[in-house]
Amino acid sequence: MAVMDAIGTPPASRREASPLLPAADIEQAVTSFMAAAPTARRFDVETDFSWDASDCGRLTDGQRSAVRFITLIEDHLPGYFALYNQRFPLDDQVSPEDFVRNRELYHFTVRWAQEEDSHARALFRYQVASGLAEPEQLRLELATEGRRTFTLPYEHPVSYFTYTLVQEKATQLYYQGLRAVVTDEVLRDILNRLGRDEARHFTFMADMLERYLRTYGDAAVEPIRDVIAQFRMPLADTIKGYWRWALRIADTARYDHTDAYEHLIRVINHAADARSDRVNELTRFIAACRTTTHQF
Repeated sequence: MAVMDAIGTPPASRREASPLLPAADIEQAVTSFMAAAPTARRFDVETDFSWDASDCGRLTDGQRSAVRFITLIEDHLPGYFALYNQRFPLDDQVSPEDFVRNRELYHFTVRWAQEEDSHARALFRYQVASGLAEPEQLRLELATEGRRTFTLPYEHPVSYFTYTLVQEKATQLYYQGLRAVVTDEVLRDILNRLGRDEARHFTFMADMLERYLRTYGDAAVEPIRDVIAQFRMPLADTIKGYWRWALRIADTARYDHTDAYEHLIRVINHAADARSDRVNELTRFIAACRTTTHQF
């Protein structure tokens, strides 16, 4: 089999191939992710936090607003993962070859969903334990957003991994920034653990993106470019007053989702020793999309 040793036009044997990665590649990426997250390093919402010590009275109004905002974002995951299950299905409507690939990805997706659900539960628990919200009121608030349909306008698998790569890195960076300014130690602990998880999720998506570039070369460029050209964080089109709220939390802790683009460029650069013109144009485009103002 011909092997492409640099990003460029893929060999003829691969030009008509499925846009999915080979199952063995996905399995390797999943195994690396699992090895980086042994059971001993995962946190437990019920036992790993000093909930009785949490106090929203230590937070500024802006910090309280930020906690409410990120709880909504983390809690939207049922719709997010339903989208992944639709795009990478495990049923009799897919070929055996695609089922095998999707099944390998599912090993990651189910762990990812469990970790993200722990994020939502930890933030919910913090709001209630700290006095920031009443449980029934908060459940209804989360249900209002959670019931709304979440979609992404992509067809190519690499677009999903690119979108999630940016989202995970951007969220990690915000959690780091928020942790640096809050004084409630319980919340600082939560943000540290959540940020650590988001960093690992980013690493998996980066691994998948590199594998796509090495396997399909320039054929992966346009789907990646499309993500950046129309990128919006989850729920940007559904949360009432999203942009006004986003600007407020950006004033609480330095945040700009385009800061994640620098990390995306590094992933692309790392994917090959030699560069094609299309890949060079892609990195220039991504760099040009970075801003100097706060964005969410």
